[in-house]
Amino acid sequence: MFLKQILNTVKKQSPILFGIVLIHFVFILISLIGLFIDDRSLMGVNVWTKPLKFSVSGGIYILTIGYFITLYPFSKRKKDILNNIVSWTMLIEFGIIIYQASRGVQSHYNKDTNFDALLFAGMGLMVLINFFIMLFFIFETIRLKLRTTRSIQFAILLGWIIIVVGSWIGQQMINQMSHNVGIADGGAGLPLVNWSTIAGDLRVAHFFGLHGLQIIPLFALWLSNKWKAANKYQIITVFAFGLIYSSWIGYTFYQAKQAIPLINL
Repeated sequence: MFLKQILNTVKKQSPILFGIVLIHFVFILISLIGLFIDDRSLMGVNVWTKPLKFSVSGGIYILTIGYFITLYPFSKRKKDILNNIVSWTMLIEFGIIIYQASRGVQSHYNKDTNFDALLFAGMGLMVLINFFIMLFFIFETIRLKLRTTRSIQFAILLGWIIIVVGSWIGQQMINQMSHNVGIADGGAGLPLVNWSTIAGDLRVAHFFGLHGLQIIPLFALWLSNKWKAANKYQIITVFAFGLIYSSWIGYTFYQAKQAIPLINL
């Protein structure tokens, strides 16, 4: 099973990173329990909704990095440094989200007190560090030959480029200190993700931007297993898929900026 292979590889190559992934997955269960036993709400949703979303998203991101880095011809020392930077900065950011949720206050855009502003700034610093790691991986993916097929390497490169775009969209939310466009944050939203159903929501494009790092390489892997064509044709197909995927992100970003919800209920 592919997932089992990924888990075993990451566990063997970077036990610390693997442990931090497990912490995120444990908090999925804790957040689910919190949804049922804690009836506090914040901006219209249960206070444990955000920790649940970030535990899933963060765990997947760290696991992805832990596996992808095994494909790069780096020294063990270089891999350990990168794995530790990514996993510990993500854990610190996630810890702040959990802590603020337990207090029943916002983690993002919260400058109500000096302490809250300091925590928000700390999260921003962790994100900035990871942003530079993403740029580093773009450069290295162009420069080096990865231990995989050319089509999958190209898909990984597209994934890195798209996640940088997704991070830029996140910065747009920071600039306006909100994720909704047209109304204040909060109000009616889709189940779990809580994307606004009455106004524009930049989190839609942000979400698809961040997870292009998994979706596009998985498409390339599926394609290589199902279609035994020459590498150049697989690369062209991966590029076409990446173009469609990027267009979708562009559309959802434009839609949100026009204060239009993804799904109007």
